Amino acid sequence: MQRKHAWPSLLTANGKGIAYGGDYNPDQWPEEVWDEDIRLMKQAKVNVVALGIFSWDRIQPAEGEWDFAWLDRIINKLGDAGISVDLASATASAPIWLYNKYPEVLPQDKYGHVINAGSRQSWRPTSPVFKRFALALCKALAERYADNPTVTAWHIGNEYGWNNREDYSDDALREFRLWCARKYGSIDALNKAWGSSFWSQEVHSFDDVLLPRHMGPDSMVNPSQQLDFERFGNDMLLEFYKAERDVIAEISPDKPCTTNFMISTDQCAMDYAQWGREVDFVSNDHYFHEGESHLDELACSDSLVSSIAERNPWYLMEHSTSAVQWKPLNARKRHGELLRDSLAHVAMGADAINFFQWRQSAFGAEAFHSAMLPHAGEHSKLFERVCELGEALDMLSSAGVPGSTLVSSGTAILFSAQSEWATRCQTLPSNKLNHWHDVRDWYRAFLDAGSRADVVPLSAHWEGYSTVVLPTMLVLSNEDAYRLKTFAAEGGTVIVGYASGLVDEQFHVGLGGYPGAGDGVLRDMLGIRGEEFNILGDEAQGETREISLSNGMVTRLWQNDIDVVPDADVLATYEGEGAEEWELQGVPAITSHAYGDGKAIFVGCDLKCEDIARLISKELSEVLTNTSSSIDYATSEFEDIDAGANRSVNNAILHTVRKGENGIFDFYIVRGNSPVEVSVEAGTVLVAQHCTQVDSSAQPDHQTRYALQCNGILITKRQA
Repeated sequence: MQRKHAWPSLLTANGKGIAYGGDYNPDQWPEEVWDEDIRLMKQAKVNVVALGIFSWDRIQPAEGEWDFAWLDRIINKLGDAGISVDLASATASAPIWLYNKYPEVLPQDKYGHVINAGSRQSWRPTSPVFKRFALALCKALAERYADNPTVTAWHIGNEYGWNNREDYSDDALREFRLWCARKYGSIDALNKAWGSSFWSQEVHSFDDVLLPRHMGPDSMVNPSQQLDFERFGNDMLLEFYKAERDVIAEISPDKPCTTNFMISTDQCAMDYAQWGREVDFVSNDHYFHEGESHLDELACSDSLVSSIAERNPWYLMEHSTSAVQWKPLNARKRHGELLRDSLAHVAMGADAINFFQWRQSAFGAEAFHSAMLPHAGEHSKLFERVCELGEALDMLSSAGVPGSTLVSSGTAILFSAQSEWATRCQTLPSNKLNHWHDVRDWYRAFLDAGSRADVVPLSAHWEGYSTVVLPTMLVLSNEDAYRLKTFAAEGGTVIVGYASGLVDEQFHVGLGGYPGAGDGVLRDMLGIRGEEFNILGDEAQGETREISLSNGMVTRLWQNDIDVVPDADVLATYEGEGAEEWELQGVPAITSHAYGDGKAIFVGCDLKCEDIARLISKELSEVLTNTSSSIDYATSEFEDIDAGANRSVNNAILHTVRKGENGIFDFYIVRGNSPVEVSVEAGTVLVAQHCTQVDSSAQPDHQTRYALQCNGILITKRQA
């Protein structure tokens, strides 16, 4: 059951505004620093902090002992300054005394090694001992601060699964057996689901069920068992979160609860579509991806977050002011990127912009992780930019942005955590599949084609879109296959990627040809039947590493060898020397098939992002011309682009719209490094960074033209 959306109040006059602040760790600093922190927070227009996330040892210095005095003092100081507190349950990392006295709470890896204490989240989600201590802490915090007016929200745990996503302990084994019994009901059903007759893996009791622990250097895990283990790990952490939430909510029912997801296109540890139903407001931590895809990756990740939040405002719990310290390359942000990134999150639906952390640590593992107040102190360029962001968010709050809704596009790129988990399987035709990265490439391709798509969970309600895209959607249940069939029959357009629908939710391959999902429903809808996969790669010394298509595109990883029904349209075939070598000459690579009142398109091979953009803007433009209702450009929506071509006005700008009772807010953000001019609907300019108005004398009525430079952003307000 979906929890009702509830947004935390600020300590402003009306309780509203864009929440601005970050994780605050006053227990790392002597108390004489606290007043200085609050002075600088007010200077930067900080109005909220997340408090106590890693403070269990300070709150409970020994078993049976509690110390809330320091926490009382800092909460009172913050409240007096008008800064609200998102108070953590503090359970992310237990104190050393607990680990030392109760080592049975420590998780184990698949080799049987104990995951030792000393980092974060060194605990088993299935440990009854750890749960007992964690829930006692939750209860003590809730009883003390339930009626405190400064505490306006509860931050349950922190980044669940960061260090304990998979646990192979005996506690986990016990709970996995119980989980399997609940899921399957009978041992025969489990054996059937896992295909246990292969390699003599049949079990005769749930007490015989094993975890997919290490079985030798050349072993191959049963993929059905492994996928269930991924689901189990997700469910155990979700149950732990719910247990913490429920203890707090019973005592403090009027303050909303959340936990911070970890959604970026380089990670998506949990089935967050499932988690989104269990929070009162959706929160996410996002750290930028270095390089030219920086902004696009941010928008793609945020699009999924917005969909999980069901278009309600969502909370950016963490991002970075500049560099982090945990990547191979820890690039800093250039001038304008701190403001640009933060406002891009607002453009994608966020009503809270927060960082890790307020004051940069002087010691510990994250000492070189950037913060709002850097090592250099208040007289620094970074802190000046933090204050500049505070001013901009304050202006957007006054203009009425909070509570407005991100306008959807007409195209949904579907994402499934289960397909993401499944593409990591080591027994697929290629171990280079990556569902999430293919979602990202399709998202970028729509932007490059001058349009915009939404990223939407497969399990969500996407029937209201006109087009859905399935990039490498490896796992498709019969139910989802029939949803797609109905969607197309009723007039929608379905675009199916090259490695989609190969297995069902039990990781069983459908028979009769590829894709086999839905007992052939997908093949019937697409009008194709695949016989074999052609896999290319650098590992094959001296052999072809790419195959050309008749439309000038190139494929380098995976080609489906298919035949088509007579009424299917072939949009491109394999051709050239590589195609001849692999007996694919003239074989259809991309097809279109009318189905009911709609259409089904099969992209039977991997394509680079620029080739996908060409496919969208040329071959598919006729069926997709109405898929981006939120974007209103004077020029054609789909640009006639070529691979490697410079971006036009349409595709050089990320444009989103938020609508609310206070007006219509347009966000225009430059995607690349080149300057661009754009005509926009006339309105009040709220924010203009690296942006100037140019001569508008030749513009149509109610149009204004602006020139935006690299990292440029323009935000305007129109009347509803």
